[in-house]
Amino acid sequence: MIPFDAIPAYLLTGAVAGFFAGLLGVGGGVIVVPVLSMIFAGRGFPANEVLHLALGTSMAAIMFTSLSSLRAHHAHRAVIWPVMRDLTPGILAGTLLGAMLAARISSRSLSIFFVGFMLFVAVQMVANLRPKPSRNLPGRGGLAVAGGVIGAVASLAAMGGGALTVPYLVWCNVRPHQAIGTSAAVGLPIAVGGTLGYVWNGWGHPGLPAGSLGFVYLPALAVILVASVLVAPLGARLAHRLPVAVLKRIFAGLLLLLSAKMIWGLL
Repeated sequence: MIPFDAIPAYLLTGAVAGFFAGLLGVGGGVIVVPVLSMIFAGRGFPANEVLHLALGTSMAAIMFTSLSSLRAHHAHRAVIWPVMRDLTPGILAGTLLGAMLAARISSRSLSIFFVGFMLFVAVQMVANLRPKPSRNLPGRGGLAVAGGVIGAVASLAAMGGGALTVPYLVWCNVRPHQAIGTSAAVGLPIAVGGTLGYVWNGWGHPGLPAGSLGFVYLPALAVILVASVLVAPLGARLAHRLPVAVLKRIFAGLLLLLSAKMIWGLL
């Protein structure tokens, strides 16, 4: 049963994550994970598993958010399907590996990695850092290797990979809107592989709260999905109508605040 007092927080988390997933091609994990960590800690979940549960639940939510965002970007013909196809084998392998590593890393070490990645994303967005287009897309082998790296990092950080996929595709002379749309599509295999990994590695783990499927907490997932799936298409439509530089900076400011909260908890 879903705790009634947690529903507003889960709904708001899902709505914000879904909006930015559609707008910027990010999976939303950088919002969902720190917020869920705070909610889960407040509900008295085992301290050593709070972050693992937040990561697994976030990755499961990205499956559905990515699907909704993907459909909206496909309607604007912004998804390069051959690129998505060639990235996918490496992504699936990388996400499974990342989830296995996450299950074996201490909660504190995992928190440090996640905070570092959030700061990287925030700085990238504030400075609007993008590598200069200087090359073409590699062949299938090269894209599979790139997918493996993106998948492993995305799985450890429980995000859709947009912070890595979009800059990589732009560097390979893919137009920004197509890079965002393709990143949204790439988020789906990342989320599928990562979710399977978190379920598998958390299966039968002692001390997990009722309603957990491995490291995926189903009550939170259900509420987050309602909001994120409904809001993600709105963000995707706005991505094709509005300049996103200001919104990126707002998003980066939110990440910095959440990072500061997690750093305070670590100290």
